[in-house]
Amino acid sequence: MKVWVHAVGRMKAGPEKELADRYLDRFSKSGGPLGLDFSGVAEIAESRARDVDERRREEADRLRAQMAPGTALILLDERGKNLSSQQFADRIAALRDGGQRGLMIAIGGPDGHDEALRNEAQLLISFGAATWPHQMVRIMLGEQLYRAATILSGHPYHRA
Repeated sequence: MKVWVHAVGRMKAGPEKELADRYLDRFSKSGGPLGLDFSGVAEIAESRARDVDERRREEADRLRAQMAPGTALILLDERGKNLSSQQFADRIAALRDGGQRGLMIAIGGPDGHDEALRNEAQLLISFGAATWPHQMVRIMLGEQLYRAATILSGHPYHRA
């Protein structure tokens, strides 16, 4: 299953980007043998629309344009489920084992995700009740993808 990360906003060079890239590189190397082929990060600029709802719609439309038909969608959303690392790994494995060919995991912009996009997603997840900066979310997602691959492979990185 091909796995993409879609992000509204671009990360600038610096230690946060280096750490996010490090975890995504680890995921790329460890996920392949498990049938999780990391296809990279697609970054789009924030919408410049004046209205919040219009910004969300524009960003959602750009995300949909990058998704191949039949791609599963997971949104990082403050109203999502707070999953354990094991549960996150299990959800990814269930999509893969169910024959899903692609998975897009999306990080929204400062205004969050469009309501219609939320309704289309297979899963909404949250990294807790706190609001996190975009750079931190990208790092946490990269780490959780890498951790999911180690869980699914039986690697001792995850010590639950």
